[in-house]
Amino acid sequence: MKNIFKKYGVVIKNTKLLGTALTHSSYSNEHGGESYERLEYLGDAVLEIVCSDYLYHKTNKPEGEMSRLRSLYVCENALYEYSKEVNLKDYIYLGNSVDEANKTIIADVFEACMAVIYLESGLSAVKKIFNNLIVPYIEREEDFLMDYKSLLQESVQTVRKSVEYKLIKEEGPAHNKTFVVEAIVDNLVYGKGEGSSKKEAEQNAAKEAYNKRAF
Repeated sequence: MKNIFKKYGVVIKNTKLLGTALTHSSYSNEHGGESYERLEYLGDAVLEIVCSDYLYHKTNKPEGEMSRLRSLYVCENALYEYSKEVNLKDYIYLGNSVDEANKTIIADVFEACMAVIYLESGLSAVKKIFNNLIVPYIEREEDFLMDYKSLLQESVQTVRKSVEYKLIKEEGPAHNKTFVVEAIVDNLVYGKGEGSSKKEAEQNAAKEAYNKRAF
């Protein structure tokens, strides 16, 4: 568990605090102890300052553009993608009332882990993670807030085709549902996406279909 971020140059020694960072409120309510929520609050602020510092020193962007980029690379979608790099989902403690960690939970836990690293080793260690894990996404200009549904719609219109979204699966309790949607172009499935809402699932399906663009 302490080696979650080892490949990015950071080993967490305080396994007790890390355990708290990985604990969802559903688990703490059933077993006692503290959840990640306070650490998440701190981690959110730590990530913002580290990202702000990077954008200030590494770019010549004006204030408004730096603010836009910061919101892009510390948003929920972005944090979820970073978490997938270290399989963070596999380490989260959930109570019996939650079947699976959704995107929001996983992103929150990532922030909580950044708080643990900050408390244990300071901003320099968080910067190490940021530089090794997050900066490559910035350099690739990954857009985590891209409206792929609009892009896909524009693409299919140029070739006089139609696109529709079909919900093929909906599972989980009301407070933690998972939706799976297919993006269908002229009766052929071009993309499939999953999300904690229909809107998110549709965006992910549209992204897969748009990236293929074989129609």
